Amino acid sequence: MRLLLIAFCLGVWLLQQQSGLPDLRWLWLLPLLLAVLWLPARSRPLAEFFRRLGVALVCVALGFAWVAWRADARLAERLPQHWQGVDVELVGVVGDLPHANARGERFVFDVEQVLTANAPVLGRVQLTRYWPRDAVNFDARMRAGERWRLTVRMKMPYGTSNPHGFDLEAWMLERRINASGYVRETPAPQRLAPRAHTPGAWIAAARAAVRDRIFAALGDAPHAGVIAALVVGDQRSIPHDQWRAFTRTGVNHLLSISGLHVTMIAALAGWLVAGVWRRLPRHAERLPARQAGLVAAVLAAFGYALLAGFQVPAQRTLFMLTVLALAFWGRREPRPFTALIVALFAVLLIDPWAVSSAGFWLSFGAMAVILWVTFGRVALPDKLRGWATVQGAVTLALAPVLFLLFQQISLISPLANAVAIPVVSWLVTPLALLGVLFAPLWHAAAWLMDWLGVALAWAANLPLAVMTLPAPSWWATALALGGTAWMLLPRGFPLRSLGLVLWLPLLFPPGDAIRPSHFRVEAIDVGQGTAVVIRTANHALLYDTGASFADSDSGERIVVPFLRATGVGALSGLIISHDDNDHSGGMRSVLRDVPTGWLLHGLPAASPLLDGTPPAHRCARGQRWNWDGVRFEILNPGPAAHADHNRRDNDHSCVLRVSSARHSLLLTGDGERRTELELLESGQLAPVTVLFAGHHGSRTSSIPEFVAATRPAWVVYTLGYRNRYGHPHSRVAARFREIKARALRSDAGGMIRFDFGEAGVKASQYRPTHRRYWQTEFLDHD
Repeated sequence: MRLLLIAFCLGVWLLQQQSGLPDLRWLWLLPLLLAVLWLPARSRPLAEFFRRLGVALVCVALGFAWVAWRADARLAERLPQHWQGVDVELVGVVGDLPHANARGERFVFDVEQVLTANAPVLGRVQLTRYWPRDAVNFDARMRAGERWRLTVRMKMPYGTSNPHGFDLEAWMLERRINASGYVRETPAPQRLAPRAHTPGAWIAAARAAVRDRIFAALGDAPHAGVIAALVVGDQRSIPHDQWRAFTRTGVNHLLSISGLHVTMIAALAGWLVAGVWRRLPRHAERLPARQAGLVAAVLAAFGYALLAGFQVPAQRTLFMLTVLALAFWGRREPRPFTALIVALFAVLLIDPWAVSSAGFWLSFGAMAVILWVTFGRVALPDKLRGWATVQGAVTLALAPVLFLLFQQISLISPLANAVAIPVVSWLVTPLALLGVLFAPLWHAAAWLMDWLGVALAWAANLPLAVMTLPAPSWWATALALGGTAWMLLPRGFPLRSLGLVLWLPLLFPPGDAIRPSHFRVEAIDVGQGTAVVIRTANHALLYDTGASFADSDSGERIVVPFLRATGVGALSGLIISHDDNDHSGGMRSVLRDVPTGWLLHGLPAASPLLDGTPPAHRCARGQRWNWDGVRFEILNPGPAAHADHNRRDNDHSCVLRVSSARHSLLLTGDGERRTELELLESGQLAPVTVLFAGHHGSRTSSIPEFVAATRPAWVVYTLGYRNRYGHPHSRVAARFREIKARALRSDAGGMIRFDFGEAGVKASQYRPTHRRYWQTEFLDHD
């Protein structure tokens, strides 16, 4: 049975790797085939083996078909293309904890009724309500569990697309979010009821009430957000700097709802109820105290999982506890590995898209490792040594997965967890949960977290706190996992240390070498903004860093992970074209996380972005250098441009030309008509191979004379999906079509790569070549 459940889960995973959904008309054949294979075997063991293999393959097919059917139904609920950007009136319930930032608040809206005629029926959407200008006096905040009538504008799920980057569309599919958009203030939103009478609304309102009580009790305590995360699973309440410190020290799994916390609450509830039950003879005669404790433990785990938002670690622990409780109830020997497999099956049966999340693999992987090094061992170590063994085993076994998913691991994680696990699990979490009944205990929990937070912040800033590697291949990850399993075998197995040999492909990955006089250009998909990596044989240059947001920036979310995954451990130089958020917003994060040699910029002299930077100089015409046989030149602005106070910020853009013997690239930032005329007058322009359209294809740039002078073979537009500026402008696109330039768009193709070599220039796009079935097909809305 365990093999069949694993086969079903394998089929679930296999479907998530597909670029399209299969034809569902053939699914009715699977039960018939399973019935045939399940017939009792009447011949030799070889036939029995093939029969069992056939049943396992059918279970793979059943898992595959189960998700295909679920996915087809869920994708049918998405907002249709032609309803994007159209006002739609909805009635529904705020179904989750709203998250506020400097610009507004974001929340999930469970739609109950669509009032707009002929509009599609939507189940759940994610909305943002932007603060009005008089937000100080704005009291119409959204609260979980409330019923509202809203007029909204929405678009289909669509996100940036980069190698090893976050997949927003998969995240929205798992959470059954069918569209995203914003609330219109005309007509004004109406609160129809302070509390909707639905189970989901009651749970959401209860979580919100507890969170509000926590913040009211703790005020501006530094770690109030951590207490809220431990009690109600609201990780977004944790400030960004604290979460970064928790991640770098490897304790972030503790500062959210983890399986350890659910198990602890279940054990405590079971122990208390069993103890009380033994003192009630009449009740104990009807139901033994042990079984009463099991019921209490499962109910407590279920209640805590609901309060915490029913996340994957909580689901996994709840299902495992349920299986073990049933085994104890029936007086059978509990089998932890069987419980883990059943929990895996149950999670994927309910939520097959969980397999696409990092938390799924880390949660089940950690539990599997713990069982691997503890269950069934003959010689059991003392408690302290056993605990240290488990910590070391989990750290070692999850390292290949962490390198694959995030390209980094915390080297100080074992030591940090040695302190954090007892403090958070045995002290902070119980105090935080008991604070629901007696609020002063929240102050004690927050005080302990303040002490721990200081220590973790210090540790997170150590130079060797984190180890990074380029993203490994799947086979290198598999070999390292196999080597880890071999090293963690019980004592007595021969040559366990040779498992380290299987780590070598992961620790020393083959490099993607660039030959001298060649160069590679990668336009990272940062949405509406620009971030371009230019690499030669021994150097890397980053041109712009994308935008900053209310609570983060493209540098930290997209650019730095991309550089880490592609093996760019340091930048020889960084160019910030000019003082505009969608070009300079991620600069601080890049400089903080990636060693950088120097900075060229088009920023004002008094810009706060220049505080604490590496050696910095303003871009000026005539600057040039040579890396590995590749020429770099700054063509604009001219020497007197920075003294011209009437010059627009966009025309301060650093114009960069990169060229080899036969091919060239031109980046003009947001340079407008004035910049392009200056380039024409300077006599520096010549036909180029690849041109990044100025100002993302705005009508203020790419004037006819400039297009005629550069005559690119490719033109690249770096822009966001359905951006509010209407980039690229239809006239600009028409000019490039007239000269037969091939157009590539980051909103359609994701990350765009050009390899410049002696044989020519090779262009590729990430999104079309790595498509998954849930990704929206791009249609130019112009």
